[in-house]
Amino acid sequence: MSWLGTDDWCSCAFPRSLSTGARKNQDWEGSSKPSIFEPKMYNMKRGTGGRSSFNGIVATVFGVSGFVGKYVANKLGKFGTQVSPPLPVSSSDEVSIRTAMKHSNVVINLVGRDWETRNFNYKQVNVDGARLIARMAKECGVKRLIHFSSLNCEDPLGLGVGILPEGSQFLKTKHEGELAVRDEFPDVTIFRPADIWGQEDRFVRYYAHHWRRFFQWLPLWYRGERTVKQPVYVRDVAQGVINAIYDPDTAGQTFDVIGPKRYQLGELVDWFFRTMRRDEEGATAGQICAGVPCSN
Repeated sequence: MSWLGTDDWCSCAFPRSLSTGARKNQDWEGSSKPSIFEPKMYNMKRGTGGRSSFNGIVATVFGVSGFVGKYVANKLGKFGTQVSPPLPVSSSDEVSIRTAMKHSNVVINLVGRDWETRNFNYKQVNVDGARLIARMAKECGVKRLIHFSSLNCEDPLGLGVGILPEGSQFLKTKHEGELAVRDEFPDVTIFRPADIWGQEDRFVRYYAHHWRRFFQWLPLWYRGERTVKQPVYVRDVAQGVINAIYDPDTAGQTFDVIGPKRYQLGELVDWFFRTMRRDEEGATAGQICAGVPCSN
């Protein structure tokens, strides 16, 4: 529906201090807007704000050790959220998942790989695991569930068209996972992020790593001229999660999380190589795709 990563959106929608958040909750009293806080003594806010305080939110973050998870946990902790990182559990272990979230009022599911392993396939991770987390969250009385899907999952690369005749199984299972989670937890907030860039990412580093490792041409479909990217910064994604937690109007909604600008993939790769000072060696997108079908 909208991009949650802009600084302007963040500044107006997210309370900068715990006192501001308290006033916001007071304004909601008597209205129909839901609250994520329970009226229990151990859930009451304490402190003046920051990591040494408690803002009333206990969040279980599945996938906290991943690329996005580390930034989300850092953002949550900065504002006094008690983060509960679950121990390594199987996506089919109901007891472990229930134990991980039994004291939480917010659950964030960042789990989702774009490759299969011998232990788990796409369906087990993106559909079955996501459904189980959503069902356990509902049974445990969790107030807010945030689920990460993927951009364009409703149209998995044009089924039957392009380089994947059967479409993308990753995107297909991501969409099935959305439907499964929505069925178990109707008020879930779903994020569909585009390519996420930042330190330790798998977007920028993929292209840089390929050249540094092989020192030869990099295959790009149609020289990257037919592939459009709209990458989003990882810290903006994490801020969007915080905004969604504090805004009750985001419950039950789906957001396309994208960056402010669109680029051809070939333009991005050219810029990567210029930054690496490889353009003088002929490592531009137009010159490194001789063996790949192009539009010329």
